[in-house]
Amino acid sequence: METISVALGSRSYPIHIGASLIARSELYAAHLGPAAAVVTNSVVAPLYLGAVRAALERAGARVIEVLVPDGEQAKQWSTLDRVLDALLAARLGRDATIVALGGGVVGDLAGFAAAIYQRGVHFIQVPTTLLAQVDSSVGGKTAINHARGKNMIGAFHQPLTVISDVATLDSLPERELRSGLAEVIKHGAALDQPFFDWLESHIERLLARERDALIHAVRRSCELKAAVVAEDERETGRRALLNLGHTFGHAIEAATGFGPWLHGEAVAAGMVMAAELSARAGLLARPDAKRISALISRAGLPIRAPQLARERWHELISLDKKSAAGRVRFVLLDAIGRASLRADVDPRLVDETIAAAA
Repeated sequence: METISVALGSRSYPIHIGASLIARSELYAAHLGPAAAVVTNSVVAPLYLGAVRAALERAGARVIEVLVPDGEQAKQWSTLDRVLDALLAARLGRDATIVALGGGVVGDLAGFAAAIYQRGVHFIQVPTTLLAQVDSSVGGKTAINHARGKNMIGAFHQPLTVISDVATLDSLPERELRSGLAEVIKHGAALDQPFFDWLESHIERLLARERDALIHAVRRSCELKAAVVAEDERETGRRALLNLGHTFGHAIEAATGFGPWLHGEAVAAGMVMAAELSARAGLLARPDAKRISALISRAGLPIRAPQLARERWHELISLDKKSAAGRVRFVLLDAIGRASLRADVDPRLVDETIAAAA
């Protein structure tokens, strides 16, 4: 097991990375109150809920289980209300701990419930997908979706610990694994050119689920994200760079109804668009934009966006949470491994990028 720290002063917490971790009661014990609510879905529960429940009970907690539907459509008010109702029905107090067992949807939903239940209770992230292990479980962003935009209703609420058991990736469907690789590629493209180079040399090993390659990818992604979160927890500056590909990607998800495109698939196409826009703006060398597109394609991810009217693109892009003073700010690339946040992008270049995307 390897452990990385997210340095946030009194709210610092560890990220444990390794195999066969979810059943280790000592990883939970220090963070538990008298009761724990495990929020998970119908796909993950048969695989891992028993082991997690047993570990929590060995650590001395009374455990309740809250099952939510699988998929992005679960991130809505009605599902959140179901979780909160279960917590109230079990008479859990402010000393309870919520355990998010699943992928990014479960983590976002359970984390938001923890942020607002009785004005805030502790929670633990136990991510079981690659995307959640390298990205969404780290940093304290929690949310549900709104019909008008992705993750529009939420809160910053940091976990007490993250337990990333890479053995759970053995049961991950191929499409979900590839979706997670989009966020891994994003970390290299935005923040770390040597890591991007490593990914170009090892993408086949990651697709083959070789354990040491996966551990390295998860660890390096978490190191990069933890450093950025420690510097800018609430995304007032540098943390926005972690959203490379997300302005276009979130638009794709919203336009297609939160479900047909997995989050990583939308981010992958969005990264290709962001690289294209960067090249058109004279920031990124055209060969480097092609390298990004080629790696995303080798990962089995889409490099083309769905066909949307230009007006629809602009409507959805305008809702992006990075917008400030009524202006859309794009995360663009000055080079591989060096992203920047820009509000001075020529709208004509955005239109050209949209036209070239489908």
